[in-house]
Amino acid sequence: CLPVAVGLRCIGKFQCGTAHCISSSARCDGHMDCEHGEDELSCVRVSGKSSVLQVRTEGVWRTVCSDDWDPDLGSSACKQLGYSSIIGTFSHSLSSKTECSSGKVITLKCLECGSRPQFSTRIVGGNLSQEGQFPWQVSLHIQHKHLCGGSIVTARWILTAAHCVYGQNLNLWMVLVGLTEQPVNEAEYLPVEKIIYHSRYRPRRLDYDIALLKLVEPLTFNGFVEPICLPNFGEEFEDGMMCWISGWGATKDGASMSLHSAQVPLISAKVCSQPEVYQGYISPGMICAGYLEGGTDSCQGDSGGPLGCEGNSVWKLVGATSWGQGCAERNKPGVYTLVCLLTQSICFLMFDGNIT
Repeated sequence: CLPVAVGLRCIGKFQCGTAHCISSSARCDGHMDCEHGEDELSCVRVSGKSSVLQVRTEGVWRTVCSDDWDPDLGSSACKQLGYSSIIGTFSHSLSSKTECSSGKVITLKCLECGSRPQFSTRIVGGNLSQEGQFPWQVSLHIQHKHLCGGSIVTARWILTAAHCVYGQNLNLWMVLVGLTEQPVNEAEYLPVEKIIYHSRYRPRRLDYDIALLKLVEPLTFNGFVEPICLPNFGEEFEDGMMCWISGWGATKDGASMSLHSAQVPLISAKVCSQPEVYQGYISPGMICAGYLEGGTDSCQGDSGGPLGCEGNSVWKLVGATSWGQGCAERNKPGVYTLVCLLTQSICFLMFDGNIT
């Protein structure tokens, strides 16, 4: 994935929240040039499958070396990434010593995520899910009715599709976790403190379809309720990789009361942009998944839910269910917001939401 471009009003420069433009070189220089200091945020990222820590200085992203590393800086880095915790920092050997004299860099882990400790052994054509199979899956209710899905990314933050929650009264939303069946009378309805949208999302458009819900109280992780990992910057997921979708969306028999899931392959942007598929509609911020012959797909009610991919026993949130034409139709696979393209934005939104 590649980084998100700066707003059009500040081409070649950095745009402050007040729409004031400053030089790109002023970003992450240790001095707050924007009124609210946003030029000194998002100056940290975790890169690649190895989770290498990088910081932005003088307009360039630089890898952090283990030479003279202060472990206390790890907590600050995790806070900038939107996490309230840190698991630890670790020294990682490079294949060459071109970047660090010691040949070792710092890797960062802020949260235990992407595991399914309680699992042993709107999805059309999918199968019923078992308890603990997708412990990050949530159900978003409005007036006690399921409307959309979402994914747990930290103890306080739920990621979903912006089109699900845009324009709705904050106080009407409730989050249910750890479910496989709906409705559940004894389920705990968790209130939402705030909803934040991607700044470039616009209603009735398809791009940047992502939002974050902050819970009033943090979740307790117990194996049946767990977070899924956000992908790192630059982390790649190959075309054809088999991933999973899940949700309570419509099936061929109508609305589903049970959590369904299905395995689907990732589809390249080139294939998904073919004339018979979605020519002209697929942006760099989207990813397609499913079967061109149809038969298995996300559907109404699955929106906002996870497209999760597993590698080395760790699950990553590759996509958030966004849109599609019909359900499980030929040449009309599901389209998902590409989370790895927006990881930096998501981390900034969580950080900003934690301090405001």
